[in-house]
Amino acid sequence: MDTVLDNNLPIGKPKWLKVKLPIGQKYTELRGLVDKYKLNTICTSGSCPNMGECWGEGTATFMILGNICTRSCGFCGVKTGRPETVDWDEPEKVARSIKIMNIKHAVITSVDRDDLKDMGSIIWYETVQAIRRMNPETTLETLIPDFQGNEKIIDRIVAANPEVVSHNVETVRRLTREVRIQAKYDRSLAVLKYLKQQGVHRTKSGIMLGLGETEEEVIQTMQDLRDNDVDIVTIGQYLQPSKKHLPVKFFVTPEQFEKYEKIGKEMGFRHVESGALVRSSYHAEKHIL
Repeated sequence: MDTVLDNNLPIGKPKWLKVKLPIGQKYTELRGLVDKYKLNTICTSGSCPNMGECWGEGTATFMILGNICTRSCGFCGVKTGRPETVDWDEPEKVARSIKIMNIKHAVITSVDRDDLKDMGSIIWYETVQAIRRMNPETTLETLIPDFQGNEKIIDRIVAANPEVVSHNVETVRRLTREVRIQAKYDRSLAVLKYLKQQGVHRTKSGIMLGLGETEEEVIQTMQDLRDNDVDIVTIGQYLQPSKKHLPVKFFVTPEQFEKYEKIGKEMGFRHVESGALVRSSYHAEKHIL
């Protein structure tokens, strides 16, 4: 039976959302390098709960093309407004950061840059190329915007040839207009399908739960992703970045996340990461296998 909790109920974070402080020699070393060289990772700026675990595995996520987005999604904590001027030295800076941190697997993401004719795709391509030159042993995942579904622009990502290309649908079809105001559910599916058709090795997408979706809708979204040849899916709990953002309607139990993981594996996904603290790049280093 599909259940959505009463919106009038008071919500406090359940015990399964509590995380331990990051520890370990690898984490301490990387934290020191990030602070010393003022390196920009989503792990630190987004206060990711999995930072210690990922860094311990030699994985980190970097955001390119500035920190101001042209879109105003109801779930996202990134600022919306007029973006910064493109920094054409950024590809080399990111590649150097990865080298300093000795990252084995890097995830690259970005804000939406609908203000640019190329939507930032040239910087995307150059960043992957710079990382390849400076860190030939590092594997890559690119977590891309939808680029308004422009196939010629998406082709630049395909040409860069990262091991994994990811694009998140974020939520179920019914809630897309509210959660991702300038995005379209079917356009995101079309982007993922096109990537696979062009020969991308692994495609990946992510869903947030707790925004008012039903179990049936989540399962349908997973099936929609499989029907478009997506290899990997991540499913995690939505947490409200600020009072200005969409509220959490309910917290999904660990048992329900386990159920979605089982269903996803039965659907044929190569990897399913499903849990309250799962984020797009969680266990990313395993998704290239």
